[in-house]
Amino acid sequence: MSGTVTAIGLMSGTSMDGIDAAILETDGNGKVTAGLSRSIPCPGDLKEHLWRAVAAASDLDDRLARPGPLRETERAVTAAHAEAVAGLLSEAGLTAADVDVIGFHGQTILHRPEQGLTVQLGDGAELARSTGIDVVSDFRANDMAHGGEGAPFAPVYHRALARRLDVAPVVFLNLGGVANVTWIDGEEPLIAFDTGPANGLIDQWMAARTGKSMDEGGAMAASGKVDPELLSRMLEHSYFLHKPPKSLDRFDFSIDPVQGLADADGAATLTAFTAASVAMATAHLPAPPQLWIACGGGRHNPALMNELGSRLDAPVKSAEDVGMRGDAIEAEAFAYMAARSLKGLPLSFPGTTGVSEPVTGGVLHRAG
Repeated sequence: MSGTVTAIGLMSGTSMDGIDAAILETDGNGKVTAGLSRSIPCPGDLKEHLWRAVAAASDLDDRLARPGPLRETERAVTAAHAEAVAGLLSEAGLTAADVDVIGFHGQTILHRPEQGLTVQLGDGAELARSTGIDVVSDFRANDMAHGGEGAPFAPVYHRALARRLDVAPVVFLNLGGVANVTWIDGEEPLIAFDTGPANGLIDQWMAARTGKSMDEGGAMAASGKVDPELLSRMLEHSYFLHKPPKSLDRFDFSIDPVQGLADADGAATLTAFTAASVAMATAHLPAPPQLWIACGGGRHNPALMNELGSRLDAPVKSAEDVGMRGDAIEAEAFAYMAARSLKGLPLSFPGTTGVSEPVTGGVLHRAG
């Protein structure tokens, strides 16, 4: 396929707070024109399904196995994404015939790169049938088959966005359930890796202590005090010493170290932990960034953004500050990668996932 395609990207991240959907016009290279995007909150019953699926997946050793509640949850995940596509098309005044392809990431419920195992729930063939649009899914498998970590995957799109900027090097910092960075300096090889927790631990702490799903506006963290001794011990985790490429499962870290703290102090310490682990990641970058671009839900947390600003040596701006859509970037990325997959262009690189050579990926499911 040559020329420009109209693609829809779908992303449901490790924070499990909803589905992001975005329309993109792209040639899979430097041409990128963003269309409408929308975020759909995760229905409560689906979130409950997902947590049960995460628990049931803990003993998996086959990425295609769907024991216990996994099959039912996969159907629910696929149906929710189909509804997201229908809603997006309706809002945009488009029909299925106007879209060439959907990039469907699915919902990650297990990621163990040291075992060559990653599991995303989502039936690409069923999504193609129900939407009437060709679907590219299962983006990570080919990367892992070539020795990669299977994550992160957005860096190739971050590079396309960085071409608009007049500063380099620049780092895209995605603050989802897990935090990851993409270091970009012109045509130098991309560097990308997970830095540590982002919203995942903070959300888990808030749910356990207050019943709330997140620290809204960073208010709880802002009212507490960081325990510096405890923070220092938490930063001794062996993951931070590993050289990239490297990636995490959301549950590779836990809230156990802060269980003895008051609610506000625990939130403050976990927020500082996220920011400090991002700062530690700069040791793995080829050159100091001149700008950090924060995207993902964590950029809405002022306490976290303040911590990042105090610990990093270059300005930290939200995606919106540089003319981008922070809530849509991950969804846009999978639209972009679906277009690249159709053209056989590489999605992952030695410096982003540790793959042995640049490789394409994704499995194409025809609508009919």
